[in-house]
Formats: sequence, C-alpha cells, structure tokens
Amino acid sequence: MLAPTIKFEVPDILNAAVPPERRGVRRDHVRMLILGRKSGVTQHDRFNRLEDYLKKGDLLVLNASRTVPAVLYASLNREGNRNSDETEVRLARKLDDSTWECLIVAEDLTEGDLLAFSTTLFGTVSKVNANSPFATVSFSLSGPLLFDQIYELGEPVRYEYIKNDWPLDYYQTVYGNIPGSVEMASAGRAFTWEILFKLQKKGVKIAFIHLHTGLTYLLDDKWHQSPEQNEEAYHISEEAARMINETKTAGGRVIAVGTTVVRALETAVDPSGQLEKSSGWTNLYIHPEYDLKIADGLITGFHEPEASHLDMLSAFIDPGYLHNAYQEAIERKYLWHEFGDINLIL
Repeated sequence: MLAPTIKFEVPDILNAAVPPERRGVRRDHVRMLILGRKSGVTQHDRFNRLEDYLKKGDLLVLNASRTVPAVLYASLNREGNRNSDETEVRLARKLDDSTWECLIVAEDLTEGDLLAFSTTLFGTVSKVNANSPFATVSFSLSGPLLFDQIYELGEPVRYEYIKNDWPLDYYQTVYGNIPGSVEMASAGRAFTWEILFKLQKKGVKIAFIHLHTGLTYLLDDKWHQSPEQNEEAYHISEEAARMINETKTAGGRVIAVGTTVVRALETAVDPSGQLEKSSGWTNLYIHPEYDLKIADGLITGFHEPEASHLDMLSAFIDPGYLHNAYQEAIERKYLWHEFGDINLIL
C-alpha cells in the first residue's frame, strides 16, 4: 500500500502538455530537483548540470527501448459484416513477432473479429478475456514488416492533458534502439549525447538494458491494473550485468534512469546480490518495504498522486521526505509527466 503521507494535488497548469523544445527549452535544460535519500535535503538545478552530482566510478543504467506509435485505427468486420470503419486499437504488449495484446475500443468484442488496418495489414482477434481490458490480436505480418506498418500507420499514446498531436520523435529518447515500448520510458528523455559524453569523460560509466513498457493508459475507469498485473518484457545483456556487478563490488553507485530500469534490475538479481544476464517478463511490485538490491539512486520524472511509481520511490527514500519534496516541487512550479522536469534521488 502507498504510504498515507504521500498525498498531494498537482494543479492542472503543472501538467506539461508541451515538449520543452516547443517551449523554447532544450530537452537537456529542463529543471532538476535533487533529493538526498538519507537527509531529505533538496537542491534545485538544471538537468544539463547532472555531472556535478555524479562521481567517477558511478554507473548510469538507461532503458534503450524505443517507443512505438501504439494507437492504430482499423475497420472491424464480424461474420462478414463491417461493424465499424474506425475502431481504435491500442497496442499493449508484444507476445511474439506477429501477436500483441491490445486494447480494442469496441463493444461486445468477439473472438474471430477481423481488423483491417490497411490494404496490407490485417488482424484477427484470437482471444478475448472478460476479466481483462486486453484482447489478443494475431497480425497478418510479423517482425520488421509488422513494425514497418505500425510506424507508418500508428500514432503515439497521448494522455488527456496533451492537446496537440506531437510527432513521435518527441516521445523518443536519443539512445533508444530496439522498438517495443508503447508508452515512452520518459525518465531518459532529457539526456542528450552531449551530456552522456560529458559524464563518460568524468568517469561515469553508462550501461543499457531494455524494458518494453506496457500500456497503462486504459481510457476506461472500470479497468484498473495493479503493478503485479502489468507484465513487461525485459532484457539485460551479459555486458550490462558485468558492468553493474563490477560497479557494486568497487563501491560505486548504480543509478537507474527510470522506474522501468529499477524494475528490470531488481527482477534479475540473484539471492547473493549479483545481477544475472536475463530475459523474460517482470511483474515485480516495488513498495516502501522492499529492500533494494541493485539501484542506489534514481533519475525519474514527477509522478501523479497515489501512483504505484510513488510506492517504488518510497523504497528509495522515507515517504515523509518524498512528500515534502513533492510539495516543494509544486510550490516552485516544477512540471509533471513525460514532457516535464526531472527528480534525481541520491
């Protein structure tokens, strides 16, 4: 359960609806609130000065999953009859090269329903679960050919506070390489190659993992997913595991860029505290009583009241400190969400 002290209200004006670049701010010049894990002391800076808060021997772990335009539209055909010309289909998670779980905005969805996305891409509803918002869709294409069509036809997932149809590039990190996330792994958005090179020059190491984020924006209030129901695919390479283990052994700090990275790392740690090369699915729920094994610090955005992300943050820092810092962020008009500002917890 979320600690009861973490209750706050974010004024609508602090929901960042516009990418910083469209506000006249470089993506790496967003504001940054630095929060001390042990002291609760706050400092205020800009993200482009991140190197001032990291030390030689520290290791940053970034999620290199690339965002896919997960909102598609199709005509829905049932028993030979066209039921809808523009049915919204939101990709939720990839099951294999030609199969995805999807949120399909349609009444009385039936197994066998056909979806026509274009003259070359079709889908069949192969499974409907009455206890889940998601249906399984088998596509007519697979692998790169399917992704080509998704990128050609799709739009990024857009939350209710975002009024403009911003291009997909605004929902990408500069280092994302393998497509798979249906919602942006947004904690890394502020990074530029310039900052990464500066950090490496200082002696801060960089490791990349992948966790493909699932769909959490479900449109309908009747559906609520607990963290344990949100299964996401991840991959930690042998090289990344080695770098992380060596950093821990040498006494350096492992700093996760995003809650997705924390989730993957803590899933792949063995009972002795060593990180293993690992691929699979994680539904790990990290809560205030969770004993973190790998992550020593966190770079993240600002999260909504009573979000499960705040449970994870409370594993890093006393909930009272976190509550005070969030109240201060509101007073100082920090911006929330993927186009907003950054919180560094060390």
